Amino acid sequence: MLTVIGEALVDVLSGGMSAPESYVGGSPMNVAVGLARLGHPVTFVGRYGDDEYGRMIHEHLRANDVLEVLPPDGLPTSTARGVLDPVGAATYDFDLVWDLSGFGAVAPRALDDAQLLHTGSIAAILEPGATTVLEAVRRARPHATISFDPNVRPSFMEDHGEAVAQVERFVELSDVVRASDSDLEWLYPHRSVEETCQAWLEMGPAMVVATYGSRGPWGLVAGGPARAEAPVVDVVDSVGAGDSFMAALLSALVDRELVGSAHREDLHALTPGQQGEILSYAARAAAVTVSRAGANPPYRHEIP
Repeated sequence: MLTVIGEALVDVLSGGMSAPESYVGGSPMNVAVGLARLGHPVTFVGRYGDDEYGRMIHEHLRANDVLEVLPPDGLPTSTARGVLDPVGAATYDFDLVWDLSGFGAVAPRALDDAQLLHTGSIAAILEPGATTVLEAVRRARPHATISFDPNVRPSFMEDHGEAVAQVERFVELSDVVRASDSDLEWLYPHRSVEETCQAWLEMGPAMVVATYGSRGPWGLVAGGPARAEAPVVDVVDSVGAGDSFMAALLSALVDRELVGSAHREDLHALTPGQQGEILSYAARAAAVTVSRAGANPPYRHEIP
């Protein structure tokens, strides 16, 4: 079983002359759906309210065969109101609640049989839920592969130094880390993206990946770096592209039987050539997502 813990929300996107469109989203939830569409059993740990937007999220998870362990709560469902620029990138204004106070009762069901635990984004930063997420990662690490995507949202990171420290707490516990070049430049403006990836790799992960949008991903394992090309496609918007990349990357590791603590040594022995193949697959998955509206990750048969 694969477990994803993090925020679920509704993206309300506007741009140009068209009316706003609502899409179910949230980086971790997108990864959960992406993994399920690629054929993996997935449990999602997140929260939403008992309201119209919450029902949208519930129906989306159910339609994609993602198992939930927490019921709706009495708080409003989180939203992200985004404005698309001419190239399809979104700038967001969040109205978000992140509280997993009911997680303790379902933690064994969600974590104890997990081969992989993925988290990141706002869930790793915003309290009070971030503390719960960090505790879940510590609980799962002895038996599960840990993956992390900081998906930096500066509006939730008023203290830059503490934001960096919190991100590094997760990096140190992770086996696989993915971040965009803009994430890494915001966190560490004094050094290059590649230098940060090297520094993170030395903290303990087996693989650190930086994504550069249309310039393709670059990754680092103990044996050295690898790069993959990003396919050329007509871009509708870039919403959820990094999440689709992350889901496909993790799916490739599952397919290669590299998840679970028993395979941690094998994961650390991954060669640059093998990593390059994985990066290429993940980049092709992301390319499918940017070719259509919203965070809409591909099914396995849609990845060329």
